[in-house]
Amino acid sequence: MADLVQPIAPEGAKARVLVAGGTGYAGALAAELAWKHPYLELVRVTSRSENGRRISDLYPRYEVPLELAELDLADLDDVEVGIVAYPHGAAAPVVAEMRGRGLLVVDLSADFRFDNLPDYEKSYGTHSEPELLDGAVYGLPEINREQVAGAELVANPGCYPTASILALAPLAEAGLIEDVVIDAKSGVSGAGRGGGEGTTFTTITENVSAYKPSGHRHRPEIREKLSDLSPDGTAPDRLTFVPHLVPVDQGELVSCYVTPRREIDQAELDGIFASAYSSEPFVRLRDVPPGMRDVRETNQCHIMPLVTDDRILVLSAIDNLWKGASSQAIQNLNLMLGVNESEGLR
Repeated sequence: MADLVQPIAPEGAKARVLVAGGTGYAGALAAELAWKHPYLELVRVTSRSENGRRISDLYPRYEVPLELAELDLADLDDVEVGIVAYPHGAAAPVVAEMRGRGLLVVDLSADFRFDNLPDYEKSYGTHSEPELLDGAVYGLPEINREQVAGAELVANPGCYPTASILALAPLAEAGLIEDVVIDAKSGVSGAGRGGGEGTTFTTITENVSAYKPSGHRHRPEIREKLSDLSPDGTAPDRLTFVPHLVPVDQGELVSCYVTPRREIDQAELDGIFASAYSSEPFVRLRDVPPGMRDVRETNQCHIMPLVTDDRILVLSAIDNLWKGASSQAIQNLNLMLGVNESEGLR
């Protein structure tokens, strides 16, 4: 892991922020966090619908009084930072326009998360702005802190990759992963405000179901980042990723079952994870299994590593809307702006 950076906040300075896509769960929460942030000034929240309404009308729990307006990319003179909460594909041209106008950008879509263009296009389709990929930094601070701090475009990871990569990164760096099965469970908000097929109340309540157990588009993203972390640049020999919807509104728990390349005991495993995360402000190592409620409405990730029989079990819990999306975007933005990484977060 990168050394923990402790930047000094510029005294009295505030960066002017626009949130594009403020009607969705992630965009609305990002706006709320920016509104309350001591070093950010939220000046605009845009939407492709609901224009003229306030976020606090749509989400009464969020105290953001700004009216939603249509995004006008020709009118960004008073904005220094863009947080883009658009769907995959729709985000890329907006990000490109913002970067062309000199804005720092944190993108919550998958459009700039991949190093490898063919892998992106296999999962998401044709990329409209591939020339920006080389300059984008994958926004998982616990593994890319120094790169994020110097970035102008950060690709914010989604919830499943965040929880999975944080669970497995220490093992990948140690070259220990031969095979891994990732059993992932997320609250229904992960499907977005519009939901999707199979996300109605009657199908979700009192039910747990797997979806896209083969070919899920987060699998190649997780595989690529674990490969980047491994000493020899190779991915695990086998990686199985199966997501599930559970009947809660928000939260995420991943259970990672790892076949190690060599024998390892609990003391060594604990040492590997302590070395990776002991100084991390938002990672807490647990000796009991973490749950979704433990991290609700926080930027924290709780992790429990355990040697069991011939496998390593790693449990990782996050809030899918916070560390899995919006609060991690603020964590990245703090680093990009040179303020303390924990500002405005809990």
